Amino acid sequence: MAYQNITGTKLAQFSTATALTATVFTCPANNRAYVKDIDVCNTTGSAITASLYLVPNGATAGTTNSLFYNVPIPAYSVFQWTGSQIINPGDFIQAQASISGVVFNITGGLAI
Repeated sequence: MAYQNITGTKLAQFSTATALTATVFTCPANNRAYVKDIDVCNTTGSAITASLYLVPNGATAGTTNSLFYNVPIPAYSVFQWTGSQIINPGDFIQAQASISGVVFNITGGLAI
């Protein structure tokens, strides 16, 4: 699958207001996605930790597929990750935070 036709998009936005862990994006069939930028915003007055996993199809989230793991984020601060990671069809992104009040924004693109 070539990357000549890439559509930049917000892949996911997740708030821990309803759950501390969630699958936030699953790559559609017949596509590949790339993750370009992740912002994790701590909206609380307490320090938190956050983790993000790039999980292969059929696997479960864990330290072997973490992009970042238990990263400390001070109160009212933002952690930013920038890079380039490929997500294959059926692979998924799982986000996790230690407390409620954290927002994940994940941008990248879909190859179609």
